[in-house]
Formats: sequence, structure tokens, C-alpha cells
Amino acid sequence: MTPMSASVSSDRPFLNRRLAAFGTTIFAEMSALAGRTGSINLGQGFPDTDGPAQIAEAASRAVLTGLGNQYPPGPGVPELRTAIAAHQQRFYGIAHDPDTEVLVTAGATEAIAASLLALLEPGDEVIALEPYYDSYAACIAMAGAVRVPVTLRPHDGAFALDLDELRAAVTPRTRLLLLNTPHNPTGTVLTPAELTAIAELAVERDLLVVTDEVYEHLVFEGVHTPLAGLPGMRERTVTISSAGKTFSFTGWKVGWVTASPELVAAVRSAKQFLTYVASGPFQYAIAEALALPDTYYETFRADLAAKRDILADGLTAAGFEVFRPQGTYFITTDITPLGEKDGLAFCRALPERCGVVAIPNQVFYDDKSAGATQVRWAFCKREDVLREAVERLRRL
Repeated sequence: MTPMSASVSSDRPFLNRRLAAFGTTIFAEMSALAGRTGSINLGQGFPDTDGPAQIAEAASRAVLTGLGNQYPPGPGVPELRTAIAAHQQRFYGIAHDPDTEVLVTAGATEAIAASLLALLEPGDEVIALEPYYDSYAACIAMAGAVRVPVTLRPHDGAFALDLDELRAAVTPRTRLLLLNTPHNPTGTVLTPAELTAIAELAVERDLLVVTDEVYEHLVFEGVHTPLAGLPGMRERTVTISSAGKTFSFTGWKVGWVTASPELVAAVRSAKQFLTYVASGPFQYAIAEALALPDTYYETFRADLAAKRDILADGLTAAGFEVFRPQGTYFITTDITPLGEKDGLAFCRALPERCGVVAIPNQVFYDDKSAGATQVRWAFCKREDVLREAVERLRRL
């Protein structure tokens, strides 16, 4: 006999309507395409070499000695919270109480989700700089809030924020500004003057601010200025960062939030029902990583700057318009000089054309036309891989 199977007769889709617009991420699609075609993957932003061996050894030591193998404390292990507070003091002169003003998360992605879920009510407006990392849109949707994009536009070889446009986007329903600097995917680093203007706007309109600063140690031109250090911002800013980008251990998923005790308590209330805790042994290792000497951070930045130049020069030679980034490990290009108009179609065809994978920027825009001809490339790869990719791109 054939076993009976019950069918689902409801016309209602399985997926929550808030997430209906969010299917498989473009990163999964393009990474799968790279695997199928044997292409060089300059799409997803993960390094192809591990971080410092001594930090990997610290993680191994933690596992073998029983540190973090069981549930760590909800806010994060004390050693890491203390190290995060020391990092903020060391690099930015911002003091935090590691017991009440630091929260460890499962990467910056969970920190963003927990912050938005905690701080937003349905119908609140959130201003986000466009193009934006795709999880921003999904997390705003999950919170039931309304995304209001303010677009960074190409200007003099870089992407610039129009402060007047930002101010005009604020309405009585605006609850929160979601900032990312250094900015993925454009590589823009907001200047101290721009951040001062944003701070003044936030204070004037009584807005909360969530800042994603995961590329804080990858600034090639200018300096990274945490918004929380500016007048009036300490009590209204949630600062987010993580270890993955700085130490090249993206799979460890160790991120953190620093903020006032009241904001940290709010974010923790949401975070405890997401992962509760994560990455126990890796937390101990990252505590050691944050204490690495200045030479580590300087060498890391110089290495990525050299790789940026290899890829940027190669993309220029291949015929792209190149926006050389001030920070992050991504380069945005425009494909118009190649006679192309559709970045998504271009990226889907690129592996067959020359064996390289990139990401179409239009997936990071509400206004798809604004990013239709833009393509993002990751240069956090070995130099020999980047040089091979550059050689393949000459076929275009």
C-alpha cells in the first residue's frame, strides 16, 4: 500500500510575508556558481588564508583545556569583554565598563539583528545608507520597521553622502539611523566632519544610532572615527564590531556590542533568544587577539592596501571604471565602459567568460537602477590569486 500523505491546502505562503522578498542571498548564489565553474571567487568577502597562528593555537588551547566548551556566560566571557573594553580605550580613548557596557554576539550579523529587534517597533522608520549589506534590510523587515534608504552617490572617484539628503529623510516616525563606516560595498569612510554633522542631527531629532564598524582596522585613507565618541552620542549609539574581518577568522563568529548600560541591556534581551551564547572557546582566543601589538594592525592594513592596489590596477587595465576604496576589502566598479548595462547578468555570465566571480551591487539597493551597472570585488585573497584573477579579466 502506498502511504497516505497529507497535502497543505492553504493558499498562504509558508514564508513570513516580511521575509518574502528575501530568498537565497546573492553570496550563496555566486559562491555556488564559483564552485560549479572552478572560478576564482572574488564575490564573498572571506579571506583565503587563516589569521595569526598564535591565535589559532589559543583557540586550540581553550578547547583542550576546557575553556568555553560548555555554555559561556550570556554577556560573553569576562576575558573577552575586558579585552573589548581595553580595545576601545586603546584605539579611541572611549571607556566602557566590561560588565555593563559590552555584549558578545555571534558575529556582527547577530549584533545587528539583536539591536534592531530590540530597539524598533513595527512602523518605526530606519534610515540606512544605500547600497547596504543585505542583512540590514532583512533585519529591519523582521522587526516590522520601515527601511528608508539614503543613497551614497558616485562623485570624483568615490561614493559620497549628501548630508542634506540625510536630513530630509528624517521624519517624525524616524527612530534610528543605521550607519556602516568603513562602508561595504563602496569602501567609503565617513569623515570626522560628516560624522559630526550626523551626530548633531541625531541629537537634534532625538534619534538612536546603530553603527556597524567591522572594518574599523581597514582604513587606507583618512581615519576611523567612532560615532559614539562624539558629543551627545554616548547614550544613543550602539557600536558593533567583530573579530572576523580584523583577524581573518570569519568562521569563528565572534562579534560584540558596546553601548550604555541601558542600550546593552535592551540588545541583550533580544540576543538571548537568538543564539543565547556562541563561540565559547573562540571568545578566549579573540581576547588574546585584541591585545596583539600595534605592529599586527599596521602590517594587516598595509597588506590589504597592497592587495587593493593589485586588484584596482588590474580592473582599471581590464576596462572598468574603478572606485578605489578608502577602507574595507571591497572594490566597486562600473561596467558601463565595457558596453555593459546589467550588473546581475554580467556577474552571472562572468564565470563562463573568464573564470572569475563578483557580486552585482544592485542587490544592495532599493532603487535597483542606482546600482544597475556596479559590481563589487573582494581583494582579501592571496596575492597570487589576485594576480591570476587580473590576468583572467584581461579576456574581457
